[in-house]
Amino acid sequence: MKILGIIPARYASTRFPAKALADINGKSMIQRVVEQARQSLSLNRVVVATDDERISSHVAAFGGEVVMTGTHHQSGTDRCQEALSKVGESFDYVVNIQGDEPFIQPRQIDLLTSVLDGATELATLVKAITDPQTLFNPNSPKVVVSQTGEALYFSRQPIPFQRDREPEGWLRDDGPAYYKHIGLYAYRTDILAQITQLPPSSLERAEALEQLRWLENGYRIRVVETVLESYGIDTPEDLLQVTGNSEQ
Repeated sequence: MKILGIIPARYASTRFPAKALADINGKSMIQRVVEQARQSLSLNRVVVATDDERISSHVAAFGGEVVMTGTHHQSGTDRCQEALSKVGESFDYVVNIQGDEPFIQPRQIDLLTSVLDGATELATLVKAITDPQTLFNPNSPKVVVSQTGEALYFSRQPIPFQRDREPEGWLRDDGPAYYKHIGLYAYRTDILAQITQLPPSSLERAEALEQLRWLENGYRIRVVETVLESYGIDTPEDLLQVTGNSEQ
């Protein structure tokens, strides 16, 4: 399989403007993401997709490959589709690597791509939830997974709900498994073209989770479990917390 890694990166951010260019011990956040992605053994090419000349110039300066995209995109998935159309090369799959995860592990990317067999339409990562703080955090989406390894539903609420047990006991060993969604996506390129033409769905609007649009329209999302943690940076405070807990 021929796989393109795309790192969407916007300059504008309500909670953390210019976070792609934020310095992390001498390197920008976006440079760290690019360097981590390039260590993946499964990606044939890695590009940054941005709508901002400052990010574009910065990426070019450290030797990264960049594709300029429009300013109108509502999601990283939409930006990936435009970038794919501009790279001048055909690929079987695209992997969307979050531009605000400077400590993404190449092993996570390779784990995700291990299920890209041509039949898989979409794929993403999950990690088992072991602490109540993550379980009840609405900013950390949860996933219910079928016995065949596909996503049944994503929610900001802790799901499944346990009717006969108080919430403080939901993580007991004899209960159902809870999974945190990790926002690393793989799309078969024909499916990427299709899902970016879909209008927002009712479930997506309710939960503010774009992957629900895909499920609501009948697309299948393969789920792969990782044991590695994921550190998304949404605020300057997140950056301070993560740099204190992660290897550089």
